[in-house]
Amino acid sequence: MAIRDRLLAAFTALLWGCNFLAIHATLEHFPPLFACALRFIVIAIPAMLFVPWPKVKLRWLIGYGLGFGTLQFGFLFIGMVEGMPTGLASLVLQASAPFTVVLGAVFLRERLTGWQVVGITCAVAGMCAIGWQRAEYAALLPVILTVLAALSWAVGNLCLRKAEPANPLHLTLWMSVVPPLPMLAVSLVFEGPGAQWRSLTTLGSDTGVLALAGLAYTVTCGTVIGAGIWSTLMRRNPASTVAPFSLLVPIVGLTLAFVVLDERPTPIEIAASVVVVGGVFLGSVGGRARAARREARAADPAAVP
Repeated sequence: MAIRDRLLAAFTALLWGCNFLAIHATLEHFPPLFACALRFIVIAIPAMLFVPWPKVKLRWLIGYGLGFGTLQFGFLFIGMVEGMPTGLASLVLQASAPFTVVLGAVFLRERLTGWQVVGITCAVAGMCAIGWQRAEYAALLPVILTVLAALSWAVGNLCLRKAEPANPLHLTLWMSVVPPLPMLAVSLVFEGPGAQWRSLTTLGSDTGVLALAGLAYTVTCGTVIGAGIWSTLMRRNPASTVAPFSLLVPIVGLTLAFVVLDERPTPIEIAASVVVVGGVFLGSVGGRARAARREARAADPAAVP
């Protein structure tokens, strides 16, 4: 994995870490399923009008939209409304990284190096230590919903890899066409048109203004910029190399939750966060070394063992 790609992956993690504060602000005003539908409607309409078709098989676009879009954010938004703390949500969602690695190895036959296994193991251990410390603040249902969101993200990652789009950003934008209709339908059934209408007619309130700002951030930075960069990295690198960078997201999320929402990390959480960062670094270096050996072997098969 090139240094440029590693920097882009870290930048995406920063954007997605900030995204949890934006989601928190949005969910303070909008019902969760309706908020998820609005998030993608804002992108889907201009995408259909102005963005060229990504030229991928329809099943992979639908799979990506259902996994990365519909199910991930549906489960995540409901989990946060049901009591999942913002910082803890940013942590548990990163279970998508080991999920992606496992699914990539099973379905895409991507081989792991020893360093990648060690790195991911360290990162997951650090994440589990943070989760253990924070679990006392969350009921079981919100945690389960967030884990399901992480699994959905991993499924979306694999559909993205299989799609192999010529322009990943076009696929990311067109993916937003999938979630609105199912999310609106589910919202009508479980949240009701009254809740939807009240959230729209009270946008002038303080919570409404903050919700709009949060929605704007999740659309532009979280989806268009963040997912666009991520899809590009997933296309030109093995899923097992890119996915561990998502483990940097909870470091940003926990820090911002501490500063803005007064969610205070313990010393164990801080130490475990350092372990997570170290694990991501080891996983990245391991993948880069394997790629370098592969390229050298292609150039001179007798020179590299």
